[in-house]
Parts: sequence; structure tokens; C-alpha cells
Amino acid sequence: MFPWRLARIVCVLLVYACLALASYDDIEVNYADPFYNEITQGETAEPTTPSPAPCNSPDLTKWDKMFSMLENSQMRENMLLQYAEDILKVEMGSLRSEILRFIAQYGGSCGAAMETAGRRIALQLESRLRDTLDLVKLGDQASAGKSVGNSNNMESMLQQLLTAAQAQASRLAKLEASCSSSPDARLGVNVKDGFQLPANGGGGHHVQEVTSQESALDQGLAALQQLKVEMEELLRSSRQGHLPAGCEMALIFPMRSRRIYTSVTPDVPLSLSSFTACMWMKPTAVSNKTVLLSYGSRRNPYEIQLLLSQNSAALFTVGGEAHLVEARGVASPGRWIHLCGAWSSEQGLATLWAGGKKVASTPGVAEGHVLPSGGSLQLGQEKNGCCPMTLSSGSGVAGFEGGFDSKLAFAGKMTGVNMWDRVLSEQEISQLAMSEGQSCNQRGNVVAWGITEMVPHGGAQFIY
Repeated sequence: MFPWRLARIVCVLLVYACLALASYDDIEVNYADPFYNEITQGETAEPTTPSPAPCNSPDLTKWDKMFSMLENSQMRENMLLQYAEDILKVEMGSLRSEILRFIAQYGGSCGAAMETAGRRIALQLESRLRDTLDLVKLGDQASAGKSVGNSNNMESMLQQLLTAAQAQASRLAKLEASCSSSPDARLGVNVKDGFQLPANGGGGHHVQEVTSQESALDQGLAALQQLKVEMEELLRSSRQGHLPAGCEMALIFPMRSRRIYTSVTPDVPLSLSSFTACMWMKPTAVSNKTVLLSYGSRRNPYEIQLLLSQNSAALFTVGGEAHLVEARGVASPGRWIHLCGAWSSEQGLATLWAGGKKVASTPGVAEGHVLPSGGSLQLGQEKNGCCPMTLSSGSGVAGFEGGFDSKLAFAGKMTGVNMWDRVLSEQEISQLAMSEGQSCNQRGNVVAWGITEMVPHGGAQFIY
């Protein structure tokens, strides 16, 4: 039984082997190259029937067939490129129409929002600036004893105003940046740079509107920058106690009193044949004759006088009240003004300057005269020479209080008091009168502000 089964198994295996070999032969036969245009080495052309074409051509060689294949591939590539270009044209046309429709609907919303925001910012800053200016006026009208407190309060308010201006400018810049980065803003830029809007005129009107809005925003930003600069300058001046010309201190005369004045000890004797005396002053009130600066001796207590009059006039005398130089409408209470008086003995020409401008000039004033040395120079009062230099019985201070008159006393503030032994030029005086500059650092060689000894008496004092 077993040998018979073994023989059957062997027979089955042989059958499978024969079938496998037969299929392998078929596969090899099927893989044979069936192409009719196969080119083999040594192939000879077979005779063909003549072509019915009008032009008889020789049989195709292997190179002709290769060129035909290349031409077919190039033609297919051109067809694909043409098809892709047609698709892109259709899609770009539809995209353009969608963009134009979107711009016509939403293009002006961002510009309108920025214009509204800029208008609100301008109104807020204007309101705060008006409040601050009101506080400045109130502070100027306050009493001199509270000037330091008012200055601190003013500085705080100005700091708040400057912070608000910077915050509003930052918010406006963020709004502008968001509008610039938003889709509608970008599309608006593309419309102006590349696309042509429809011919019905609506697109052109939109471009003009956006351009005008951008111009208004640029002007608003420029105004905000200018306001920021002005606020910084105002804050800097408030930190200096509202003093002009970069001065860091001032003399304050709180009221009119015969005991309130400031004595000055010049650096050189006042035996001068020419001089220029300048100062910044801010009167609280002006009487019929208010003394700013005076120099006198026992022989003539009116050698030099720089005065104010009740009718807003400035007076300047040299050698006595008979020689008078007067200019009207140059001073007013509560306002800083720069005054200079210049005199030359050689020509006898006395000149008065107010705010850096020549306001009066008189020749023949004390011509040939020389100021005597050994006199007394004081601010805010004049000495009439009636009393000797002894201790006053009432105040215990060495001076000339007995010869002072309260009706002539100055009430207000002074700073930048300087004196030179020559006549300054017009350009030099104009520079000294610049309130926003640093002319307080330009000091005289006879009296130098901040260097020459100045001693306040009574209630006069230095403020910083």
C-alpha cells in the first residue's frame, strides 16, 4: 500500500512540475517585445506598397521615429501648459471681481475708524490742555508763599497730561498698524498700486476718499508729535519753577515794603563810563514808580535807575532823573519780560531794550559822565541817601532801610540779573531775551547772576 501511495505522490509532483515549466515558457513568450516599430541591428527594409499621399517620402528611419516621439511629447506638454494658463486666467478673473466687490463694500471702514479715533484724541488732549492752562493761570495768581506747592502741583498735572498724550499717540499708532495689517487695508493699497477700478467712477471716488483720510491722519500725527514736544518743554520749564531762559533760581519779593530789598556787591568797582544791565522780571503789581535796579552814592542817589511805571512803561535813567529814557506798553503784571538798559558816556546814548528789541533810545544822556565808585547797588528798592550805614533800630540789619519807601518797592520775581562794563550788541541782547534758551548761563563781568554776592533783606528770598 505504501509503495503505491508513494508512486501516486511522485506522479502528482511531476505533473505540477510540467505545468510550471509550461507557464514559464508562456510568460517568456508573452514578454517578448510586441512593438511594431522596434529597431534592431541589421534590420533590412521590406518592400511596401506606395503611399497614396501626394508627396512620396522614403521609409522612416530610427531617427525619424525618435524625432516623431519627441514632437509628440512636446505637443502634449504645450497642451498641458495652455490648459493650465486658461485655468489661471479664469481663476484670477473671478478673484479680481471678488476683491473689487469686497473693496467697494468695506474699503473705507478702517479710514473712517481712524479718523474718528484721531478726532476723539484731539478733543481729549485739547480739553486736558485747557484745564492745565487754567491751573497755570490760577497758580500765577496765587500768593508767593505757596509758589513751591503750586509748582509741584503744576508739574504733576503736566506730567499727567504728557503721559496721556503719549498714551493716546500709542493707541493711535496701534490702530493705524492694525488697519494697515487688516485685509481691507491691504486690498486698498493693492487697488491704488495695481488694479484698475470699474469705469463707473465709484472706485476713483473711493481712492480719493482714502487718500484724503490718510492725509488727515498724517496731519493729526504731526500735530500730536508737536504737542508732545511742547508738553515736554512745558514740563521742563515747570520743573525749573516756571523760570525763563534756563534759570534755576529766582529772587522773590512777596510784597511792597521798605524793608524788603536785595543788596548786591559788584565784582568790580562801578567806576564805569559805559555799562549794560539786564534782568528777567515778573511783577505782581506795578505802582506809579516801581524800582527794579538802582545804584547811588551819597552825592547822587540816582546814578542808575531801572524802573517800571503804572502805565506799563519802562524807565531808564543815568546820572539823575533829569535824563530819562521811556518806553510804553512793554511790561504787564503776571508776565515775564526781559529788560536791558545800556549807556555809553562817549556818545551819551542811553538805550532801553524789552524782549530783545530796542524800544527807546535817547542821545545826550550824561555825556562825558563817569559813574562814581563806592555807592550801593540794590534790587527792588532805591536808597535816597538820607541815612548813615548803621544798624537799624527796628530790624537789626545793617543797611539803609530808613531811606527806603514802600511805595517804590518792587513786588514779584527777578532772575538773570547781570551787568557788563560795556554796551552789548543787538545780537547779544536778543540771545539773552530768548525765554526758551539757556541765556541764564551768560553772565556779566560786573554782576554775574548766581555768582556775585546778593543778600536778600526783609521777606525777600531765593527760590529754586
